[in-house]
This record gives sequence, structure tokens and C-alpha cells, in this order.
Amino acid sequence: MTRHEPIDPQRQIRQAEIFAGLHRSGDPLLLANAWDAASARTVVHAGAKAVATTSAGVAWSLGVPDAADLGVDRAAAAIERIAAAVGVPVSADIEAGYGPEPEAVAATITAVVQAGAVGVNLEDRRGPGLFEPAEQADRLAAARAAADRLAVPVWINARTDVFLAADGPVKKLQAVQERAVAYAAAGADSLFVPGLIDLEAIAELAAGPLPIAVMVWAGAPTVSELAAAGAVRISLGSAIAQAAYAVAARATTELLEHGTYDSTADGIPYGTMNDLLGTPAG
Repeated sequence: MTRHEPIDPQRQIRQAEIFAGLHRSGDPLLLANAWDAASARTVVHAGAKAVATTSAGVAWSLGVPDAADLGVDRAAAAIERIAAAVGVPVSADIEAGYGPEPEAVAATITAVVQAGAVGVNLEDRRGPGLFEPAEQADRLAAARAAADRLAVPVWINARTDVFLAADGPVKKLQAVQERAVAYAAAGADSLFVPGLIDLEAIAELAAGPLPIAVMVWAGAPTVSELAAAGAVRISLGSAIAQAAYAVAARATTELLEHGTYDSTADGIPYGTMNDLLGTPAG
């Protein structure tokens, strides 16, 4: 991947420091996840203080399923386009690091940070199951070492899919707590627990070794409730991308079956969107 505009190292370090400072107890970082330059510009224009990607949205926009074959090159290319389009910190969803080995994770970290990212999500899912805590700790340590070699204080959001992937008699909260200890020792900055919205459980985890990040959807507790429970980061994941594609489906159905177009009534005006993409990143 060839970057057209070299990254200013000092600016990237400042962006990393800003991003870290947005993770605050009682005033969490709110992330409306983007998947391309236009969606990133849109959420920043709406007031977002940072941009995080959604691997699902990026994959879908490129014609592949999530958790399939996005790969480091396409993930880094998406980050490069987004980071060039916005003036706020950008965090990269790198799924499980595009390879099981710590060396593969390190290579992915290097690629996305060189593309402009100052944060990453790294998950512990391996196929239908999970990496063992010690295995994932090694992968997180490799991510931290790769970021250190680049001299960028990358925020590593260690995602655990215990609440999504674990089944059977697993004591999920206890399993997450055990992973939090291992991941903190490996250099993670926060623990991301998608699938968990129970406020008491979030509060219990927030008392542990890592700040807690959560993912929300329609019907989840409010930002104020999650903040009171101790979450320092709240993200929408793929929800906005899903909603955008739902508009496309509804508008098409309305056009074909009813001959009307009301589903498109709330769209951003053409001129507004065009001007938004024509404005240099701040």
C-alpha cells in the first residue's frame, strides 16, 4: 500500500494522546463506527470526537462477509482513506489480527498505524471458539511491541468474545475477569466486551484491571446508565452500516412494489454531502 501523503509523526502522537484522553470515567468516549471516508466525514460532521471503524461495514462495502477474508492490506487501505478524510483520531477494527501468530498481529498493527490509526481493536476469537487467555496475551504483547517500535502510543482495545462465542457451562463473567488480568499484563489499555449490556456485570468488570468498553444497539441501556456503571467507551459497532443498508432495501422495495419514494425523504441533501466531502480534513 502506497500512502500519498506522509503522516506527520508528531501529529499522530498527539492524536494518540487525544484519543487516550477521551476514555474517561463518567464521560465515556462515544463512537459511531464508520466504514469509508464518507461515513467517517459524516459522523465527524455530526460531532464525533473520534472515528472507529467497523470491520463488518468495511468488509460489506468491499463485497466480502465480515470475519471472512478482509485481510490486512484492505483493512489498512480503508484506514488510510478514513484517516486522510478526518481531523480526529482514528481507531482500526483489525478483527483477530489477520493471522493467529503474534508475528501476524504485529504486521497488522504496523500496517494500520502506518496508515494513520492511533488505536486498534484486537479480538480473541478464533473461528467458532476463542484463543486461550495466554495465547491472546502473547498476541496482545506483540501488538504493543509493534506499536512501541513505531513510537506511537496506540490505544489497544482488547476485545473478548466470551459473551458472544462461549457456550455450555462457562461462567462468562469469571472468564472475562480472568482474561482481563492476562490482557492487562500484556499491555492492553481497555477491555471490550461485546454482547454484555448488564449494568451490574459492567460495574463489576469496571472495578478490575482494565477500563471497560461496550457495544450498544437499539434497546440497550442509555449512555448515562452505562457511564454510571463504569463504561469508558461506548460504540455502535456495525449498527449504522446495517441501518444504512436497510434504507437501501426499504427504498428499493417501496420503489418496486409501490412506485413511491418516501423512504429516501430523510437523506442528507446532495449539496450538503458533496460539500462535506470537498472540505479538507481539519
